Amino acid sequence: MPYQTMVQAAASFSARAHHGQVRKDGATPYAAHPARVAMICANVFGCTDDATLAAAFLHDVIEDCACDYDAVEKRFGEEVATYVAALTKDMRLPEPERERAYVAQIRAAAPAVRLIKLADTWDNLCDSDETRFGSSLDKLRHALKLAEADDALVEACQTLRTLLADHQIDLD
Repeated sequence: MPYQTMVQAAASFSARAHHGQVRKDGATPYAAHPARVAMICANVFGCTDDATLAAAFLHDVIEDCACDYDAVEKRFGEEVATYVAALTKDMRLPEPERERAYVAQIRAAAPAVRLIKLADTWDNLCDSDETRFGSSLDKLRHALKLAEADDALVEACQTLRTLLADHQIDLD
């Protein structure tokens, strides 16, 4: 990465990995989602940590692309790869077991992982239509519960709760 920062390289890597994929609306390039997640981490939550921002760009590449932990680690280092892996569901497991394992790995991970998950669920809520809004809101509630137990994420959680109130979205 001689001419790019880690974050710029992650943005490019993510865009290439997600090339040809679209969001559930069938039109939006999927790469817009990880870019928005990274922007939420930086601009909404005030994150300036390069490893966290790079992982935000890369958070879906293992789960949704022809990419594995080793490729992420080789390019971005162990810290970023570990964050991305913690944000990756093990698709080999049956659905109920997969979700339990996913929650457990996010709970056990570094605060950066829970910050990215907050940004991810907020972006998914903002991008959801009326048929997916309830499910997206449930996922955001759960991400907030995981993050609120962490002193390092209190401010991010409060920022997100303020955004929800500003948009007249009730969590209860």
